[in-house]
Amino acid sequence: MTLDLIFDLETQDPDDVLTLCLVATHPAVRLRAVTVTPGSPAQVGLVRRVLGRLGRDDVPVGACDPGTGKDHVSAFHHRWLGTPAPAPADAGPAELTARTLRDHPEAVLLTGGPLHNLGRLLDGHPEARLSRWVAQGGFAGDNVVAPEHRLPKFDGRLTCPTFNFNGAPRAARLALSSGGRIGRRELVSKNVTHGVVYDRRFHERLRPLRDRSAGLALLFEGMEHYLRRKPGGKLLHDPTAACVAVDGAVAAWAEVEMVQDGSGAWGALPAAGSGTFITVGIDHERLFRVFTGETAGGPGGRAQGSSPSCLPDVRRACRLRHS
Repeated sequence: MTLDLIFDLETQDPDDVLTLCLVATHPAVRLRAVTVTPGSPAQVGLVRRVLGRLGRDDVPVGACDPGTGKDHVSAFHHRWLGTPAPAPADAGPAELTARTLRDHPEAVLLTGGPLHNLGRLLDGHPEARLSRWVAQGGFAGDNVVAPEHRLPKFDGRLTCPTFNFNGAPRAARLALSSGGRIGRRELVSKNVTHGVVYDRRFHERLRPLRDRSAGLALLFEGMEHYLRRKPGGKLLHDPTAACVAVDGAVAAWAEVEMVQDGSGAWGALPAAGSGTFITVGIDHERLFRVFTGETAGGPGGRAQGSSPSCLPDVRRACRLRHS
């Protein structure tokens, strides 16, 4: 089954453009639209350069210039892809997403940055419905994640700040409490993505497979640049979320309600029937196969057993905020 995909990205971390390379030519994906946050013309120019190199000039780009006077593009992208001229968007991000959903009602939204554009969609287009939203963001703590799946850096935690949700907290709360407007919410959370590393070993494993698609080849080229300066590698946050969008069985899941503590950090409470699923484990081999285009499945959501022993503590520590 081929996945119709809308991808919302930012360009201050290499992750998102690597993901764009991955999904633009993945054999299991039809990339229908790209939206950009915060949406500067320099960002749009960069996205168009990547799409052009991949033979995907047909993909429309949505953005709304934030008027900050900054390009919002990291130095890594300039070293890798040069400095393309600033470019206009085809439409505003919410307008493009709404139009794409009218044309492709089952299209999945993948978000790789702060949720400004999803917030705009929900605020400005009450008719818009998403069958499935896959977000890189959120956090599942010890009350949800089994001991054998906990990363040492998060052991003992119930909540944690998360860049993409804390970057637009009102939009995040709106999307997470959107009821029937979003059929399934799948959160590919940092408690999992911090365990997925593109290092030299991953790079060499990918080397003989890189010509399977133009996107893999360009991604490989980008990581050649990255690893020269940072040989320890790169955490694969958004590419992991993209692989989960293609094949939900890449991850193990718990059905939850997302909450925030008084500091704004995020946690998860087990909540059957919520329609919100969060990752609590990862199948690294299946992830690599999806990454390289070998296999594809469908949405995730088989909730795994969670440990209820920490539940009273996290309920005291967290409260869901809607305003």
